[in-house]
Amino acid sequence: MLVKRDIDAFVAADWPSVADDFDEEAFFGVDAGKQPNPDAWRLGFPDLETYRREWLRQAKEFGQTNFAEDARAAIFDATRLNDIEIDGNRAIARKKFDGRIKRADGAEDRLLWQTLYYCVRKEGRWKICGFTGYLPNPMGAVS
Repeated sequence: MLVKRDIDAFVAADWPSVADDFDEEAFFGVDAGKQPNPDAWRLGFPDLETYRREWLRQAKEFGQTNFAEDARAAIFDATRLNDIEIDGNRAIARKKFDGRIKRADGAEDRLLWQTLYYCVRKEGRWKICGFTGYLPNPMGAVS
């Protein structure tokens, strides 16, 4: 759910295909703003509806961009999810982005951040109950 389904849904701006991946009642998201200092992080997504609106805004903007390459493939190439810590019905998944997507105008979009997803197993399946996202990748020293 955190890689293939997420990327496919984002590229298609198809929120309904990922909506059930979230624990709506428990969900919240922290926006680190690519800042290493936690003092700068904000409760950017106090509920799932706020996150859904921003996710759709970004997905629609992405879909209107003319790329010089297969953007979906470039996102997959930039994405790593190598570390998931599970303890009972809770998990932390560490998803990292490091790559580029070439635009048709010669510019490029830099994908360089990481997200910690907090998940819970409910009724036999994993759901996202929160995240700390837009973290620097790699994390720098706190100043």
